[in-house]
Amino acid sequence: MPPGLDVPRAIATEKNTVAAMVRIYCAEHHDGAASLCASCAALQRYSHARLDACPYGADKPTCKACPIHCYWPAGREAMRDVMRFAGPRMMLRHPWLSIVHLWKERFRQAPRRPRRNDRLRTSA
Repeated sequence: MPPGLDVPRAIATEKNTVAAMVRIYCAEHHDGAASLCASCAALQRYSHARLDACPYGADKPTCKACPIHCYWPAGREAMRDVMRFAGPRMMLRHPWLSIVHLWKERFRQAPRRPRRNDRLRTSA
């Protein structure tokens, strides 16, 4: 998203959740320092870039419930590893983010994504 434009609240919350999960994972699996290692920082930047490019915007469902797979296979597997490890620990360390994420995963479904032809007709 270009600088100066507001990030939808759903995307900002997802970014905070991903950042918290990556911090938990990195602290336990890597050197345990306060800052992220290079590979975890790259994964976090990649996930934030994918969130910025999400076609659903403010109506974004959780990635697990999303019909669009926007991560490359290596990134998807790395994020799965992070989520498998950090997910159970999130309730203790970040209860509000956990509750919001679980609520969205359980009750928010992805809206129908407009087809390319539909987008062209509405913009003309």
